[in-house]
Amino acid sequence: MEFRWINGFEIKVEIQNGNEVCIAANQEGLLSLASHLITLAQKQPGDHFHLDQYNCLEEGSAELIVCRTGS
Repeated sequence: MEFRWINGFEIKVEIQNGNEVCIAANQEGLLSLASHLITLAQKQPGDHFHLDQYNCLEEGSAELIVCRTGS
């Protein structure tokens, strides 16, 4: 999959209170993530993407895996 990143994006993923996921992002980060979700929605069930602090997320972020399900 080819993803489009908007310059200046910042995205951080945190686990809070043991089971809550918080995705915090600036405008560029939210638009980039929205673009990724649209790209994934157009793919096949089982397709997915991974983001972590070594791959586009802010330092200290939890890993984020987004999966396409359904038909």
